[in-house]
Amino acid sequence: MELIIQKNYFFNKLKKILSMFFNDKLALISIIFLSFMVFLALFGPSLINESFTKMNLRLRNLEPFSFEHNFMYFFGADALGRSMIARLIIATQNTMFIAASAVVLSMTLGGMLGLVSGYFGGKTGNLIMRIADIIMSFPSLLLAVIVLYMFDPGLLNLVLVLAFTRMPIYMRTARAEVLEIRERLFVSAAISMGASNTRIIFKHIAPLTIPTLITIATLDFAFVMLGESALSFLGVGIQPPEVTWGLMVAQGRNYLQLAWWLAFFPGLIIMLVALSLNLFSSWLRIVLDPRQRWRLQNIGDKNE
Repeated sequence: MELIIQKNYFFNKLKKILSMFFNDKLALISIIFLSFMVFLALFGPSLINESFTKMNLRLRNLEPFSFEHNFMYFFGADALGRSMIARLIIATQNTMFIAASAVVLSMTLGGMLGLVSGYFGGKTGNLIMRIADIIMSFPSLLLAVIVLYMFDPGLLNLVLVLAFTRMPIYMRTARAEVLEIRERLFVSAAISMGASNTRIIFKHIAPLTIPTLITIATLDFAFVMLGESALSFLGVGIQPPEVTWGLMVAQGRNYLQLAWWLAFFPGLIIMLVALSLNLFSSWLRIVLDPRQRWRLQNIGDKNE
């Protein structure tokens, strides 16, 4: 009986979320597009086989939207005759992997430091916040360029420097949330019952801060992706033969008058992914906030 009740509760909750999701058409379009990009990042490279590195000098700078060749050349070819579709798929995997790794790492470390700073306060909390202030005092892109110029601009260093520059956002957000949550009655009750600080932080406080951090992470994903593209464009990001959207734009800028599509298509994808992430994060912020959730629910009631 309890299992049936739990299943009904789960399906009702899922139905309510889906109804709010379908009531926001822009969010629906954005998540469909983002799901397609994630699918390409996960399974695309296995579908194109060796098309990514296959060169055909006879097809150098092949114009897009041509039906004279197979589908892999529908978006044209680059200066070495490589398929633009294949290169865009590989760039999707690399760009999204770097951005996702940096966001998860910065959210995890920054969130934990913010929890500690907000709960304990005192000298420990002030020290953590001063570290965040020092990091934020430097322009993130300039700091990343300097670090990657001094060290090897490899995948690991790129992820670490992007995560490091984005940590203060999560530190400040988590600390602000904890300062409000720790004054609630259930935290006081846990303390009076002898619960340890670790249990209070990770069992009672952290779950309430995660929705806010996830919303910020969704929006921050677009910023990190743009940062990675900018670093690759400047030549201190991923190096050939690997490729990202930013690197494709950088390689295509020398052919803008001769082959505009080399820079146009990766730039278009960057813009669409960033726009979709912003629309989805706006929807997620409304859904996770009970004070604003009524907007989507009222739309559903009117449609019924």
